[in-house]
Amino acid sequence: MVQAAKEDLLHAGCPECSAQVIEHLLEEERFHDALHKMRVIRCDLMEELHRSQRRVDCLDFLIRQTEKEIKTTTERR
Repeated sequence: MVQAAKEDLLHAGCPECSAQVIEHLLEEERFHDALHKMRVIRCDLMEELHRSQRRVDCLDFLIRQTEKEIKTTTERR
């Protein structure tokens, strides 16, 4: 289970050093500590996701504005 957990953590975007720490905690049966570490990493990933979503939202706004400008400019001709 421990090796599978490390591989899963890496696939989930967990840094190698954090995956090793969690692996070590699991090996020592410090499950609560491992769980806490995983939750901290999850929070970091969620924050990264939200930052990316805000950038996508800004680009979507710019795309819509540019499309409106193209339509307005084309209709004037």
